[in-house]
Amino acid sequence: MSVSKTHFILYVQDQARSTYFYAQVLTQTPSLNVPGMTEFVLTDGCVLGLMPIAGINRLMGDKIKDPSLALGIPRAEIYLYVPDPAAYIERAKSAGATELSRLESRDWGDTAGYCGDPDGHVLAFARRQ
Repeated sequence: MSVSKTHFILYVQDQARSTYFYAQVLTQTPSLNVPGMTEFVLTDGCVLGLMPIAGINRLMGDKIKDPSLALGIPRAEIYLYVPDPAAYIERAKSAGATELSRLESRDWGDTAGYCGDPDGHVLAFARRQ
């Protein structure tokens, strides 16, 4: 059996704020935006979801630790290959991201820069050298 579609879901403090942020950075409107879930299509078969922390807490109850206890602590990274990483970094910063590491050549063969989103998730924008 193979995977037909993948969703990466970030738990966010404020769904509206995160929706605005990712719409600006990705220059697209969400494919789904309802109370409790926002989705952006990254590629065919790959979706970035934004779920409010309150929503995952309701779903899982005390089976998981409350993600709000880790606000601002990086616990995930999204590494995106894009045609112009500098433009994505600038859009991210304009939308409220924190620049973590400037765009530069990396020893694994990419040119990449890193930002933090409003919830502390790490975003990398890269292209092959």
